[in-house]
Amino acid sequence: MTTLHWKLVIDASDPHAQAEFWAKALGYLVEDNSDQIARLITLGHVSEERDTVEAHGRRAWRNLVAVRHPDDPYDEATGIGHGRRLLFQRVPEAKTVKNRLHLDLHAGPGRRDAEVTRLEGLGATVLRRVEEPGGEWTVMADPEGNEYCVQ
Repeated sequence: MTTLHWKLVIDASDPHAQAEFWAKALGYLVEDNSDQIARLITLGHVSEERDTVEAHGRRAWRNLVAVRHPDDPYDEATGIGHGRRLLFQRVPEAKTVKNRLHLDLHAGPGRRDAEVTRLEGLGATVLRRVEEPGGEWTVMADPEGNEYCVQ
């Protein structure tokens, strides 16, 4: 069996704000799909007014935006990454329950508190601090309330 290519998709009320937060939090890049969008508008497959917005200084999909690791490969024609990615998609409903899946961010030895402070400055909130025999971490929430941990 060959390995599968994957991305983590996260529902969002404001996908572009979420992408901006997570790009800064992880040191990732917001994907630039503007060339692909321009090509599809020219071909008449996409409506600029209905399907796109100006975001991150360029034309972007209204309801989808991804962030990718800066060292991973990507398709220059579409801007789509072929490695570690988070894709944010607009959904009409707000988050209502605890995540069943979450990210763990590893700050490194002795750097957790500084990383938590940096993430708070980006708009995250601390939910609780955990100290267990298996380790210590801080449970946080991103600007839309999605939980993640900082170790």
